[in-house]
Amino acid sequence: MCGIAGAVGPAASQQLVGRQLQLLAHRGPDASGVFASPGAVIGQTRLAVIDLVTGDPPLTSEQERCGAVLNGEVYNYRGLRKSLLDDGHDLSSEGDTEVIAHLAEQLEPVELARRLDGMFAFAVWDRRRERLVLGRDRLGKKPLYYWTKGESLVFASEIKALLAHSEVPRRMNEAALPRYLTFGYVPTPDTFFQGIKSLPPGHVLVLEDGGGPRLEQYWVPEGPPAGRRQARLTGKRAVDAVKTELAGAVQRRLISDVPLGAFLSGGVDSSGVVALMARASTQPVATFTIGFEDAEGYDERPFARLVAQRYKTDHTEFVVRPDAASLMEQLVWHHDQPFGDSSALPTYLLAELTRRHVTVALCGDGGDELFGGYERFAAALALSRLQRLPVKLQEGAAQLTVLFPATALRGRIGSVQRLLARRSEPFPDAFLSWINYIPPEWRGRLLPGHDPEAFGTAEYGAIWRESAGSELLDRLILLNIRTYLLDDLLVKVDRMAMAHGLEVRSPFLDTDLVELALGLPPSSKVRGLSLKRVLKQALADLLPNEILHRRKHGFGLPLDRWLRDDLRSYLESRLLAPSARVRQHLDPGAIDALVQQHQSRRGNHAHSLWTLLTLEEFLRKEGW
Repeated sequence: MCGIAGAVGPAASQQLVGRQLQLLAHRGPDASGVFASPGAVIGQTRLAVIDLVTGDPPLTSEQERCGAVLNGEVYNYRGLRKSLLDDGHDLSSEGDTEVIAHLAEQLEPVELARRLDGMFAFAVWDRRRERLVLGRDRLGKKPLYYWTKGESLVFASEIKALLAHSEVPRRMNEAALPRYLTFGYVPTPDTFFQGIKSLPPGHVLVLEDGGGPRLEQYWVPEGPPAGRRQARLTGKRAVDAVKTELAGAVQRRLISDVPLGAFLSGGVDSSGVVALMARASTQPVATFTIGFEDAEGYDERPFARLVAQRYKTDHTEFVVRPDAASLMEQLVWHHDQPFGDSSALPTYLLAELTRRHVTVALCGDGGDELFGGYERFAAALALSRLQRLPVKLQEGAAQLTVLFPATALRGRIGSVQRLLARRSEPFPDAFLSWINYIPPEWRGRLLPGHDPEAFGTAEYGAIWRESAGSELLDRLILLNIRTYLLDDLLVKVDRMAMAHGLEVRSPFLDTDLVELALGLPPSSKVRGLSLKRVLKQALADLLPNEILHRRKHGFGLPLDRWLRDDLRSYLESRLLAPSARVRQHLDPGAIDALVQQHQSRRGNHAHSLWTLLTLEEFLRKEGW
């Protein structure tokens, strides 16, 4: 992992790019360097993982025609490097960044990005063509932001580094606020800052010939068209293919010249990764698990211990009682924007503690997205069947569930009640109502007078319509990949890990495995309340039954209680004080009502309040 930054056109300045790189030092503490020519400067801070001796930036092609900077890892670089050597190229390093510089000499930007397999954000400056190429990996695992005006373009791995350049203005994007209330983030390509964009995943940006930047797409996640449904892998063939591809994905991510380990949550995904790592390694795998002293919090240690003992890993358990109030400022600083997902806090702590032992960690992220691991997927399938029933039967079912407490059947009655409450809504509106951070009725109170489409529902619906004709689960998975995975899960893991200079690799997001999973029939993934069926079958001989049949449990915090007790004074000082910044942007009466209902136990608004707290910290930081 590294941080990259640069500028072209009138904004090009080694001094200013140097200032940008200083703010990215946490992403790459081991080295830094720039590649400069008239009209362009690109630079990189480096976290040394592969090729510790000759891999420091800047790295260039022969005669320094092309310079390249890279954040991330290109897993197929060895094969690409061999092909370049066979073609007569002279390479001076043993790593992946120089490979990109040489490929840029002979390939057009789209083909260059398409040749790379991994998690990456790169920049190439071609002196001969006077061309800048920015590229981002297929799913958006690595971030890349840019700002452009006239003939100037500035880019960086993080927004704070963009704003360090004197040409880039610091102005709030007011249109981002209502969408943030819905999603807990600002959907790509927009940000909370006017003029600053996120390069979409699977795209390259090209700037040349004195023209403006142009975006070109080289990959898009797709399910099979309706006519190919019968050609999908099924049964044992599907199970064997998943196991083979996942094992290969894990193997490719074991390349490292520094200590390497794995996050182990005790869930199916991370446990499967650890099992395959153990099979591929000659030494015990280093595994890391976090738990909280708070008994009401989420403690994954007992389940993780089962897997650690089975594979005799070098297992480390961290037990913490975090001070959420003191960490909030750090979380917002690293995200550069308000971020509503409270699981960023335990992720930050796990990364901080893991980094004391290793430089690289594998994780299980992506398994739920690809193989249908969220209960909301099962709920959506159930809703689609329910909507085909007569209205009277739907109403009867809704009345029947009211007789049960929401905690009945391990909490699933509550899920059913939420599902039935949205039974009259079309997709994807009903689906969005289950995952939004602040419910529609409260968004309307916080920002009265706004058009409903300002809250992001139109954009969400547009993505949904692009998969029209595919089966429902396929459409939901594609929607999830392009929204929640991209702008929540991947952002959280990248920022919280790189805050400590820890590289995190995700085997489930391997390109070959992703394309295989997207082509599998929906019934192999979800049937009734059975989730991730084909993946669990593929891992059946590797994991204990207690892991395989464990109900999905999120990586979260006891926010409900914390905001009533431990964090009560912090909550009130941030949201209820007359000087609170958030009260200048949102309706103060609605904020007061949210807080009062939560503290009086008339409602659980923990996620809504956390979303507002991170917004408040961001507004204070920016002085808005």
